[in-house]
This record gives sequence, structure tokens and C-alpha cells, in this order.
Amino acid sequence: MVFYPMSEKTKKSDLIIEELKKRRAREKVVDVEEDTVKIVVFTVMNAYYAFYGEDVKEVLIPPEIFYVPGSPEHILGVINVRGDIESVLNINGFLGLPSSEVTQKTRIVIVEKNGVRSGIQIDSVEDVIDLPESSIKPPLCTLDKKAREFVSGEMVYNGRDVVLLNVGSIFGMF
Repeated sequence: MVFYPMSEKTKKSDLIIEELKKRRAREKVVDVEEDTVKIVVFTVMNAYYAFYGEDVKEVLIPPEIFYVPGSPEHILGVINVRGDIESVLNINGFLGLPSSEVTQKTRIVIVEKNGVRSGIQIDSVEDVIDLPESSIKPPLCTLDKKAREFVSGEMVYNGRDVVLLNVGSIFGMF
């Protein structure tokens, strides 16, 4: 065992502490500001879905929907929004789901993409969140074939999987 004079021992401990500080400084994670996107999370048949916030123009309590004879089955009808006539789509049909029951929580989301504007009936709006772009993952290949063409990606919200829908693809069906 080697004994050092007090001043030399103190110097060594100071050097060790200094070296530890340098190592910690090198290992520190740099906080990088990440781009975020606004997401509107909603439900259809107890499953979570979302639209990009930039595509959503407003959310309405459903007014009376007027059926248009001869319209395709995925169009529920039209509504009057402050003097503008908007079509209302049944999102369930696009996703290969049976029609939902209209409840107190049912909403119509007015969306717009590439110059096309329409209402989409959903079961309920759950939240509007700002999400880091890196949180959005590519869609799973196990999705139903019919629904897969309308999906932009997937994410997790409150521990549940959320399917991010592409409004442009939905409108491309016309």
C-alpha cells in the first residue's frame, strides 16, 4: 500500500473529480428542438383514428343531413354550414366498418385537401395534440387492405394505437 502526503492525495482526488465532470459533459444528451405536427384524434367504432390538424377546418355538432338521391353509399348527404352546402362522408365505409350509431358525441369534421372540402362523420373527437413528427410511424402492413390505402401512418395516444388517415386519399376516391 502506498501512502501519499495529504496534498498529493488531495490533488489526485481533484483530478479524478475533474475527469468525471469531463466525462459527464461529453455524455450529456443535447436537447434538440423537434418539429411537431398538430393531430386531431377521434374515434370510429371504438377505434382511434386521426387527421392532420392542417386538414381540419372545423368540428360541428351534426345538423340535419339531407339525403341526395342517386349519391354513392359513402355520401350520407349534404349539410348547410352558414350558407355553404357541404357533403358529408361516411368514414366507416372507407374503413370497411359497419355504420355507427349517431349519439350525443357524434361530430362532423370539415376537412379540406387539394381544393376539395367535405364533412366526415365520426363517433367522437378525443383530443387535439401537438406531436413530434418522429412519433408517427409507417402504417402496419397487417391493416385491412381496404383501409390501408387511406392510411398515412400510425402513432400511440394514451397507450392506444391510432391510425393516421390521409384526407387526400379519401378524397381521391371520387
